[in-house]
Amino acid sequence: LDTIPCLLSPWSEWSDCSVTCGKGMRTRQRMLKSAAELGDCNEELEQAEKCMLPECPIDCELTEWSQWSECNTSCGKGHMIRTRMIKIEPQFGGIACPETVQRTKCRVRKCLRGPGMEKRRWKEAR
Repeated sequence: LDTIPCLLSPWSEWSDCSVTCGKGMRTRQRMLKSAAELGDCNEELEQAEKCMLPECPIDCELTEWSQWSECNTSCGKGHMIRTRMIKIEPQFGGIACPETVQRTKCRVRKCLRGPGMEKRRWKEAR
């Protein structure tokens, strides 16, 4: 008995890529139209292939803030700073990096007026 050739539907359209950005897979299918009992059909009914969409955005990533620095003056008003480092630079439209340095005011004890005031006070105290 002659085997009847497989009757197959045409391939479906390729599916959408399995990801919304970057590397993914897509598939397509076809159906067996002939009744299976009419002979073995070894044709593939599904195919898959890689697909590539534009790179996924990469957001900026930063380290934790450092400790605040010492006040930059020994008396009177000054400032101190803290910093953080960029771990990952943004790419492909990812979120930009926020500030990496912050300043804040600090105030140390009042400065003594005039030159030599501290020395004179010290002598008096003896």
